Amino acid sequence: MSIEAINEQLLRAIGVGVALLDLRELRFRFFNDTFREWFGDVEIGQTLTDLFPEFDVAAMRDAFKDSVRFTTEASFRLRRRTMTIAVTIDSAEEGGEPIAVLVCQNISRIKELEAMIDSYSMMVERNTREIKREKEQVEKLLLNMMPRSVYEEYKSFGVVTPRLYEDVAVLCLDFAGFSEFVVENDAGVVVSELNDIYTAFDRIGDQFGCERIKTVGDTYITVAGMPDPADSASSSIANAAVRFVRYLEQRNRSHPIQWRCRVGVSQGAVIGSVVGVQKYIYDVFGPAVIEASQLRQLAQPMHIVGTRAFIQALPDPCSSEPVGTLDLGGKEPEEVFALTGRLDAAEGA
Repeated sequence: MSIEAINEQLLRAIGVGVALLDLRELRFRFFNDTFREWFGDVEIGQTLTDLFPEFDVAAMRDAFKDSVRFTTEASFRLRRRTMTIAVTIDSAEEGGEPIAVLVCQNISRIKELEAMIDSYSMMVERNTREIKREKEQVEKLLLNMMPRSVYEEYKSFGVVTPRLYEDVAVLCLDFAGFSEFVVENDAGVVVSELNDIYTAFDRIGDQFGCERIKTVGDTYITVAGMPDPADSASSSIANAAVRFVRYLEQRNRSHPIQWRCRVGVSQGAVIGSVVGVQKYIYDVFGPAVIEASQLRQLAQPMHIVGTRAFIQALPDPCSSEPVGTLDLGGKEPEEVFALTGRLDAAEGA
């Protein structure tokens, strides 16, 4: 057997499609069995563009100006399946005549895997974005329930260690006549009104470094001096209280629904911690919270009531007047006072 015959048998046996073409007219002069299997209608003498009508002949000839090789990819239907092949065409000579050696490799599986990888990557990217968005929503929700430093501790360790804060200023507020208002008005109106007012309170509190801890119906509790200590915690709470009252006064002048708050302010020790397992919430409790709540009950509408110690601890001048006595756990009931003057820091608000 001649070398040419052996080569021809090898070409027929390998698993790639091989064909020889006249480079001038691009007519097939030879193709192996694999090539025929893939392109069953091909005949000797047929042109390359007959087989691949979309083949870019101009691009191939441009490539041959600088190189002897041109590569491209093509897709076609083979027994109800789309087959993709990588085509390599090398220019050569045979007997002084220019020919082209065309080699086709089936890359359908590679393309399918690439498509699967692309699809998987897109799915992973989409899921990552959704997880990130949900994580941000959870973080936002938790930050509405607890201070950021407490949230950071919870995120890092999964728990929040209960802590005793020795010097925290507490503001406890409710509204006179709230029960009657709830009975006389639609639930949507009640919620809308509270949402409007509490949002304003939160903004005011932020200005003075206060942290709203919770609301229970018409009871609004905010603190200063925790979780990070503050030298001016009492001043922050007093200024916030004055601004709360002043906000309601301004709101009442232009709003059909009148709100009158009662405010108790105190300072002392509190415990801060996350309470609950399934429905947890950050809460504070302790002597200062109880005291602020008791003082609130003594306050007249649109008045702020605090202890003598709280008022004397204020760094800014503030006039006050006694409003009665309250049993705060000491040997005798203590005299308590209503803040009647404006704090310097709240002037012009």
